[in-house]
Amino acid sequence: MPDVFMIAHRVPIILAVARNNVPAVYAQPDFARAGGLLYYGPDRADTYRGAASYVDRILRGEKPAELPVQMPTKFEMVVNLKTAKALGLAVPSSILLRADEVIE
Repeated sequence: MPDVFMIAHRVPIILAVARNNVPAVYAQPDFARAGGLLYYGPDRADTYRGAASYVDRILRGEKPAELPVQMPTKFEMVVNLKTAKALGLAVPSSILLRADEVIE
């Protein structure tokens, strides 16, 4: 799960996972950019835009308890092909086509 400890120690975590040949999906895109295999999760910019609309509604007088809970609707995928190759994995073209970012 993403927290301050995991983010601060992402490089040693990624190295330990790679050393043990474990394909891993991470909860932060920075992990895939730092050498992790894959990130899949909510698009943060879209989530922040949704939060801004909630703040606006609250400032206009709506009660927070009466606002509906919203789930993310837009997701992002980052695939690290360099890591996939090191793990001996072939990433299907269907995943590469859906990925928002492919690291080669």
